[in-house]
Amino acid sequence: MELKGKVVVAQGGGPTAVINQSLVGVVLEARKFSQVIKIYGAEHGVRGIVNEDFLDLTQETSHNLEQVAKTPASALLSTRDKPDKEYCAEIVKALKAHGVRYFFYIGGNDSSDTVRIVNEEAKNADYEFRAIHIPKTIDNDLVLNDHTPGYPSAARFVAESFIGANLDNRALPGVYIGVVMGRHAGFLTAASAMAQKYPDDGPHLIYLPEVSFNLDRFTKDVLSVYDKYGRCVIAVSEGIQDEDHVPVAAKLQSAVERDAHGNVQLSGTGALGDLLGSHLKKTTNIKRVRSDTFGYLQRSFIACVSDVDRQEAREAGEKAVQYALWYGKNGSVTIQRTGDYSVEYGFVPVSEIGGKTRHMPDEFIDGMRSHITEAFRNYLRPLLGTDFPQAFRIRAPRVEKILNEA
Repeated sequence: MELKGKVVVAQGGGPTAVINQSLVGVVLEARKFSQVIKIYGAEHGVRGIVNEDFLDLTQETSHNLEQVAKTPASALLSTRDKPDKEYCAEIVKALKAHGVRYFFYIGGNDSSDTVRIVNEEAKNADYEFRAIHIPKTIDNDLVLNDHTPGYPSAARFVAESFIGANLDNRALPGVYIGVVMGRHAGFLTAASAMAQKYPDDGPHLIYLPEVSFNLDRFTKDVLSVYDKYGRCVIAVSEGIQDEDHVPVAAKLQSAVERDAHGNVQLSGTGALGDLLGSHLKKTTNIKRVRSDTFGYLQRSFIACVSDVDRQEAREAGEKAVQYALWYGKNGSVTIQRTGDYSVEYGFVPVSEIGGKTRHMPDEFIDGMRSHITEAFRNYLRPLLGTDFPQAFRIRAPRVEKILNEA
């Protein structure tokens, strides 16, 4: 017997450049099924469900939806709420009141756990219901996924930014530090390596949360590169930790800000880059030391979207609807790599994803050189899109000197 009712779709956590592709994938695919009465979008994620802040997406035009799909960030707005059992019971109460039988939540780790609890509360209420998690995160840290929608575009932004930073640093040599998002996983920071084309290109050093960070070694690394090239470009994850797993950002600051979950505030502050730069000025004779914090720019930059990411985010939304309405399943859509390069979409219980963090595997990290391996380059290259840019150099021969002969 077909489960007839309304659909609700919502977006949670940090926005990405392609999260709206998944949203539109859900809406347009759900329209194909006769058992779907209406399709609602909840503003501000799960908070919007409890507050009954719904938009009737059944009445949105296909053309405008396609325009929204091409627009970065969360069109339905987002939330950082992390619902517990009681909160999820209220979600089910609101969904039941509106006759919602299908719930699609686009988000990361916390969002997947929310889907799990909502499903449990629906069972407790004896309410027949389907809830599906659709993966999204620029951190690329969801387990059981080869990669997650949002990561390829953010990685492209990081790689392209370091192409520019390297060219700038080559023109006016010194030390450049770029601080990239990533509290526990270094995938996004590692993407900076794709800026390298010539042997002396930066980033020359890459520091990830998966490898313990030592200030003394950092100074030695920088001096070694600087002595060799007369300059040094560095990519640093905001989540780098010392040997005791203490975030370096917290260790170097006298006072730290914490978020609602008690985590040290890492994004949106230039403190780590400034502190590392200040350390180098004190411990070396290098005069020109500069730092940038990429902050929130890398999440929703409209001019830096991978076509591969765009397509996969759309398909993930479509597959979620198919799993729910064709097969009557609850769970999470996953992305698996096949061949070189293609993907297929799997489906797993959300309990296998929620509360777990995927880290950069050892074969992607060259800890001895404070860098990444060729295996990581091969992993990331197809995700960046078919038109990933390259920088070129002048190859004209040098003219012999007349007044300043050697």
